[in-house]
Amino acid sequence: QVQLMESGGGSVQPGESLRLSCLVSGTKFSVKTMGWDRQAPGKQRELVARFTAPGTFTGPGAINYAKDVSGRFTISTDNAKNTVFLRMNGLKPEDTAVYYCYAVLQWGKVEREYWGQGTQVTVSS
Repeated sequence: QVQLMESGGGSVQPGESLRLSCLVSGTKFSVKTMGWDRQAPGKQRELVARFTAPGTFTGPGAINYAKDVSGRFTISTDNAKNTVFLRMNGLKPEDTAVYYCYAVLQWGKVEREYWGQGTQVTVSS
């Protein structure tokens, strides 16, 4: 059974930083994509950052960010531990949202999407 376990959310003031972590656990999978989405109150869930692993069909791999977080947020992975991180610097009130870990995992030709339960990030003075 696959589980995505997030940690690191909290309440901070504008300009401060947080680091989110997400451990992906399960059996015998390979990672195609890991990343983060967020959903603010009254808004649709949106992509924040994606890491696509190098592979036969993905080429050299890629990192993508939403425009409004580019330059402030950094996604990174620890492949040996199946963990993805999101370093968030210069947080703004508009970054307030529930942040969800996201992963596309593969078992041979079969692939599935997963989301974590979410972790709250609140930015307020």
